[in-house]
Amino acid sequence: MSGMIDARLKQLEISLPEAAVPVANYLPWVVAGNLVFVAGQLPLVNGAPRYVGRVGRDFTVEDGAAAARLCGINLLAQLRAACNGSLDTVRRVVKLGGFVNCADDFTRIPQVVNGASDLMVELFGEHGRHARFAVGAPSLPLGAAVEIDGIFEVA
Repeated sequence: MSGMIDARLKQLEISLPEAAVPVANYLPWVVAGNLVFVAGQLPLVNGAPRYVGRVGRDFTVEDGAAAARLCGINLLAQLRAACNGSLDTVRRVVKLGGFVNCADDFTRIPQVVNGASDLMVELFGEHGRHARFAVGAPSLPLGAAVEIDGIFEVA
């Protein structure tokens, strides 16, 4: 299906991948009423991890934000699958959760997670503004630098 959000993705030069299959015993997304809960997404490209390491040690803040944006793109791929192929049913980005695999003394975690937050606002405008949390973590699955999950309201 093609619609307004697909047109906006094209404007932004973003191509969503196919939704990745889970790497453990969980569902990639769950619909409850008019909310879609999308499981944490890693910075994967064609199923392979990118940005493996710790922000503040192996990566800069800017690299971390790029990793978070990639997580956001993978989050949108899962959301599209949950919405039967059309992101036009999305009414609001409700909440994002950001986990950053970072050096012990790294404090710029919110700036890293902005990579995903900024993407949602670029794509959905005011409806992309959301609540969120951003926390540092000593490690993440597959050694990923960032993991992002989300809650979305749909029609």
